[in-house]
Amino acid sequence: MATEYDLVILGGGTGGYVAAIRASQLNMKVAIVEKSELGGTCLHRGCIPSKALLRSAEVYQQTKKAEIFGVEVNDPTLNFAKVQQRKNAIIEQLHKGVQGLMKKGKIDVYQGFGRILGPSIFSPMPGTISVEYENGNENDMLLPKNVLIATGSQPNTLPGLDFDGEYIISSNEALEMEELPNSMLIVGGGVIGIEWASMLNDFGVDVTVLEYQKQILPTEDKDVAKEMKKQMKKRGVSIVTGVDVQADTLEKDNGVAIEAMVGDKKERFEADKLLVSVGRKANIQNIGLENTDIQISNHTIDTNEFYQTKESHIYAIGDVIGGMQLAHVASHEGITAVEHMADEYTQKIDYKSISSCIYASPEAASVGLTEVQAKDEGYELVIGKFPFKAVGKALVYGETDGFVKIITDKKTQDLLGVHMIGPQVTDMISEAGLAKVLDATAWEISQTIHPHPSLSEVIGEAALAVDGIQIHG
Repeated sequence: MATEYDLVILGGGTGGYVAAIRASQLNMKVAIVEKSELGGTCLHRGCIPSKALLRSAEVYQQTKKAEIFGVEVNDPTLNFAKVQQRKNAIIEQLHKGVQGLMKKGKIDVYQGFGRILGPSIFSPMPGTISVEYENGNENDMLLPKNVLIATGSQPNTLPGLDFDGEYIISSNEALEMEELPNSMLIVGGGVIGIEWASMLNDFGVDVTVLEYQKQILPTEDKDVAKEMKKQMKKRGVSIVTGVDVQADTLEKDNGVAIEAMVGDKKERFEADKLLVSVGRKANIQNIGLENTDIQISNHTIDTNEFYQTKESHIYAIGDVIGGMQLAHVASHEGITAVEHMADEYTQKIDYKSISSCIYASPEAASVGLTEVQAKDEGYELVIGKFPFKAVGKALVYGETDGFVKIITDKKTQDLLGVHMIGPQVTDMISEAGLAKVLDATAWEISQTIHPHPSLSEVIGEAALAVDGIQIHG
């Protein structure tokens, strides 16, 4: 006997549960199949726990520097067990909140592994969901009108650097460390690698980052990446770029050692642990895609602009379709997909208007095209740039490094991209995101009267700098 639904969602992460709530608001009968815990990677193994640890690291460093502000603190110490307790308490509180939202929306949650079946006695079309349980209970059969695949992703690794949970770890194991190592090698200088490098450095760990590309943060604007590298090295993080790690030289014996080609020289690197941070891979194995006509490209699911797969009643969102692997992106893809299947008016997502953030110290954030991308697309550019050191509130905060960079089209004056690095820019980027959505010009941003003193004044000054009329620079 199969239970009928308007929508069954595979995966209860940020994309999946937000889509479920929107579907419930549209009076759909909805079920989520989640093999682990509601909230998925973001809540349990990603966004939230890592930011909780980053906040503790930030407070620890601020306390050590308190004397600069006239506050004398005798020998602050780090209790990492309490740091982890706080992180876990935040996760638990938010997890209970998501569970409450499911009850409020009358959304059924099946805690098991969902697999898509092909045509069967239940339906002539692929899409019946078989829910399998670890305890051996009989499978539940769900018969939905629509399916949404939101199974997320997992940490990727390099051949020869298989995770062992002790010496070679992913971000998953790093989040659960009971004590801090004295030293850490991080292979990969992308967003996750740099956040971990910043956090561990603030906790007092000796950190070395090995990045294959010539630039850390390869997807970010070159000026932001350059400034991040400068500030991280100033704090004591060792960053080596243009590195080809030789996995076959790996040694594990009371720590790790590995050799790498740096240019035409071979160098040896040693540490207590090695964190592999080379991206994530989609969770599309064993979910029954072979029972459908769904197409796969580059190990991710192909969809149209409304997230329909080749099977028009089966949609996919989030990390399984590649693109911007960010929780807020998955959420809005889920909303768009649900509204499309409900025949509601929905607007296609403009990915160039989506902000992305790096929660390191300093923070970085961006929306739109980088300078290189804009030039590659044929634009003639006018750029405004303004430093935090010329903003009073930054001096008050004691954080004056960084800048805001605004990239515009010389011909139309349209805003092409905004890039920030400095204090609290992950909160300030939304102003630039709104400007991008509204297709604003730098002049229009400059007409927003930013309060004084505030960190956001740097945005107004950068907008004025596009026309060379900044006030304080």
